[in-house]
Amino acid sequence: MTSRFPHTNGIVMIVDDTPGNLALLSDTLSEAGYRVLVATDGLSALEQIAYLKPDIILLDVMMPGIDGFETCSRLKSSPETVDIPILFMTALNELSDLLRGFGEGAVDYIVKPIRPPEVLVRVDVQLTQIRNLQRAERALTNSPFSALATDPYGNITWLTPCGALWLDEFLHKHALTGKPEVGLPLPKPMLEWFRLRLELAEKSDGKTFESYRAGAGFSAKITPCHNTGEYLLVLEKHSGEWDLDSVRNSLGLTFREAEILMWISRGKTNKEVGLILNSSPRTINKHLEHIFEKLGVVTRAAAVSIVLQRA
Repeated sequence: MTSRFPHTNGIVMIVDDTPGNLALLSDTLSEAGYRVLVATDGLSALEQIAYLKPDIILLDVMMPGIDGFETCSRLKSSPETVDIPILFMTALNELSDLLRGFGEGAVDYIVKPIRPPEVLVRVDVQLTQIRNLQRAERALTNSPFSALATDPYGNITWLTPCGALWLDEFLHKHALTGKPEVGLPLPKPMLEWFRLRLELAEKSDGKTFESYRAGAGFSAKITPCHNTGEYLLVLEKHSGEWDLDSVRNSLGLTFREAEILMWISRGKTNKEVGLILNSSPRTINKHLEHIFEKLGVVTRAAAVSIVLQRA
């Protein structure tokens, strides 16, 4: 997270109704180079954040008015503040209280009495993690890579501009309606594949979702994001141009056999391929027999399909 104040390590908001705690934390963080905001209750904290968004929040659990749990819940329910890391400060040591805090969206706990060195370490760790994540997101967003993230149900949670273009082309090629947006599910054929891959996750062999139409194909590879419970999909679009050397090497074909398959995929007859390659239709047919034998298929369509799946 890049601070709006470049000469500080970041903006930290402290929300606590105990003056002693506010003074100790404010002095500790200011001396460490942070810009500090303070609030004595949840409502005043929410009001301040509407004007100046902090990079991280230290939030007391027990406060007058709305407590820390409710304050956290409101912050996490707003798109404007959902990404702010929240560290609860509490003297509570019951497991149910700790679990409730994490359930509301907190990323860590600081147990009272407050120890300044521990606070500095925990704040630094969380800010470093969020900054690294944002750097990665910016790199993907500003790069030519097509990518998106989904929740476990296949709903889009993050989408790069190139990822949106990929989905637009996918929908168009497959005559599907809809619009690629955060919050909406993946296109139906991708959603069905996504759910199937999750069901077979333990036996996953790394195969990709592939759908080809009119000589062009789209593929997506899934990678689970263990820390967030999301799934990253790296998207690719394959053009109709064939890499003959790659086809020849990957399938054990001769260069001439790869050439013939390429022209067959473009709808050419044996006679037409023969004219293009200066061979007789009989010779082309003989090559096709060898191709079928090598690929273990019996039709031209099946042979072309195997090549497209390797593209």
